[in-house]
Amino acid sequence: MVTEAVDADYLVVGAGAAGMAFTDALISNADVSVALVDRRHTVGGHWLDAYSFVRLHQASAFYGVASTLLGDGAVQTEGPEAGLQERATSPEICAYYARVLQTRMLASAKVSFYPNCDYVGDRQFVSRLSGQRYQLDAPCRVVDANYLAPQIPADTPAPFGVAEGARVITVNQLVTLGEAPPGYVIVGSGKTAMDACTWLLSNGVDPNAICWVRPRDPWMLNRAVVQPNPEVFIGMAADTFQAAAEATSADEVFLRLEAAGVMLRIDGSVTPTMAKTPTIAGWELDYLRSIDNVIRLGRLRHVEPERLVFDDSNLAIAKDAVIVHCAASGLRYPPLVPIWGSEAITVQNIRAGFPCFGAALAGYVEATRHDDAEKNRICPPSPYSNTPTDWARMQALGARAAMSFGAEPDIKAWADQVPLNPARIPPDAPPTAELTAALERYRTHLEPGLARLTQLADG
Repeated sequence: MVTEAVDADYLVVGAGAAGMAFTDALISNADVSVALVDRRHTVGGHWLDAYSFVRLHQASAFYGVASTLLGDGAVQTEGPEAGLQERATSPEICAYYARVLQTRMLASAKVSFYPNCDYVGDRQFVSRLSGQRYQLDAPCRVVDANYLAPQIPADTPAPFGVAEGARVITVNQLVTLGEAPPGYVIVGSGKTAMDACTWLLSNGVDPNAICWVRPRDPWMLNRAVVQPNPEVFIGMAADTFQAAAEATSADEVFLRLEAAGVMLRIDGSVTPTMAKTPTIAGWELDYLRSIDNVIRLGRLRHVEPERLVFDDSNLAIAKDAVIVHCAASGLRYPPLVPIWGSEAITVQNIRAGFPCFGAALAGYVEATRHDDAEKNRICPPSPYSNTPTDWARMQALGARAAMSFGAEPDIKAWADQVPLNPARIPPDAPPTAELTAALERYRTHLEPGLARLTQLADG
């Protein structure tokens, strides 16, 4: 089979959230052509494989691409999250990305999409269906939008052994159960395990029927203070830097933020060691706190039909209990590398905790700057966090990155118009006393808080 030549200025590898946000911002601000490649059958990345009852844990406005709002920015008027902005479901997110591909990218004539293809290096990719090989010429820039692609239970083996006869399912399979089992064992400490527990409880499962294997307890952000409202978000940022400035340890930062209503934990008697900090609402927290059978015996090593095996102990479970695998890593932690490298543009977070904004920002900077060293100076990467110390590092690096790109007038003007940017202040936003007060507190506590976060991150 003859290799087919593809003519494009950019080869973007990965059509998930990062690849879509980068491509959208790039073609919005430069006259370039893009070949977009993904191993899946369409765009949307891991959302195509996500469990059916998952929702964004943050507001929809913070997710997607810069040119096209996800949802309509509506504030919920009913239910337990009344007053908070809408959060899209998995089907809504998949439909959104499909629409962006068709009406925004392909319609622009700047993007060609190659689904069901594997990138094999050297600007070549191969169809997983036909075997056709495609090649782009050397001037084309490669964009690695898979560097931080999440690991989810649907495509990650359970990190424990499974004996014959044990009933182990992924979180995706919960919705397919045909009859109620004698009990559920939820394995995992992160947002997926929380979603599984909340979904079961909201569907009438007795809390006493759930055994939650939670090796680590997590810190979580209060969803009420992570909203697309500059007064709210900047107020939360001010609280963060004030807490950091006054703390003597990473743990104390979190305890101070808990007192300020920013951070939440499930069990007030346990100091969490996990700080991936997903957002959660009070109603979800109430559900999680109703589960009394929480197992903190370290990592689960092996499951048998009536027993869980840990490093130093065993635990009996009901015969035919369903063990639910929610223990994929989710976030990934590869080394930070310059976003603009000699071999590829490696898309990473820039402002801490908001990957779609970081990818869109990288696309905008790529479109508007020519020198890679200057691009890397403006947009240094920041990592995801896992522990409280990691979180301090993420906050410090993310804040310094925001100061760097925010000092560029055109970038600031662009970012203030992009809903993906949680800290944006729209140019037409009327000044309010609350916003003025939040900004004053933020400016007061930024430098001392940033200095202390840097110290805490260094150990």
